[in-house]
Amino acid sequence: MPKEFQTLAELLDHGFDTVIDVRSPAEYAEDHLPGAINLPVLDNEERARVGTIYKQESPFRARKIGAALVFHNAARHIETVLQDKTGGWRPLVYCWRGGQRSGSFAWMLSQIGWRADSIKGGYQTYRRLVYRVLYEGRLPHRLVLLDGYTGTAKTDLLHILDRRGVQVLDLEGLAAHRGSLLGEMAEPQPSQKAFETALVCALSRFDPARPVLVEAESSKVGERMVPPAIWAAMKAAPRIEVEAPLEARTAYLVRAYEDILSDSERLYAKLDLLRAHRGHAVVDGWFERIAEGDKAGLTRGLMVDHYDLAYAKSRKTIGAEVLARVVAESLDGEGLEAAASEIERTLAVWDAATRT
Repeated sequence: MPKEFQTLAELLDHGFDTVIDVRSPAEYAEDHLPGAINLPVLDNEERARVGTIYKQESPFRARKIGAALVFHNAARHIETVLQDKTGGWRPLVYCWRGGQRSGSFAWMLSQIGWRADSIKGGYQTYRRLVYRVLYEGRLPHRLVLLDGYTGTAKTDLLHILDRRGVQVLDLEGLAAHRGSLLGEMAEPQPSQKAFETALVCALSRFDPARPVLVEAESSKVGERMVPPAIWAAMKAAPRIEVEAPLEARTAYLVRAYEDILSDSERLYAKLDLLRAHRGHAVVDGWFERIAEGDKAGLTRGLMVDHYDLAYAKSRKTIGAEVLARVVAESLDGEGLEAAASEIERTLAVWDAATRT
């Protein structure tokens, strides 16, 4: 009988040796349960073919052809990927909604002698539980935002603090985007569903009794939306603001955004979109810096004439509590370590004060 899970925490702590997603590679690529391996019993083309036969010809014929494909593919997985599994191996299998694909594969595994089970409701059950946490629930965690003008190395500071044991939710890292107009990374962003899976995995590892540091972001990171429960907690959270001189910020961004600053065509295309907001004269000035190869001049101009203006405007509408203003005179290794220490001390003081 399929195993039923009532909460996301219960599902994430399933206790099985291996989670197997038997959906097609395309379904798996969009999103899957944390740690699941993909052993499709129907590949993308086979799934499309069976679906077409079901709709256009005969449900019976579709099931017959589908069954043959499922058992053929399942046998291949047993002969290859699963050949070294011992008798005590416990796999947990799921498909889209806990139907024939996972049921057939789990049955075959159990006939061999493995203690296989499947998830009642399949991937749809998992998504309902994720949705309940991120869209309908309220986070039990106490968030503190790390805020500051563009170029104050907030992401680097998060990484330093993470290595020191501070609980850090790295939205940009999980969304594979640096959170600005020029924030695209080499790797594509995950799907919205995969982003949410990464978020619930990160949240599940945090101790709700300790603060969680999050970089101040807008409600979207690139094309990925910050789910309502996290966004609500962020809007209510106090902030630690990082400040640094313009020249230090410029030098930092020239290093951090070297890939983008070296791609002139991409810069032209992205910055041209800002003409309606900043005017032709300002954008034309940026274009001149690009043509001259003046990366520092372009970076400085973008901060002064765009990013700093946008940041100042957004701060006026927030009115959040500021726990501390951390000034980093330099954003090199030593300067960042010193700033991280001050942030860590601020968090400790706030944590102690809010526990009483």
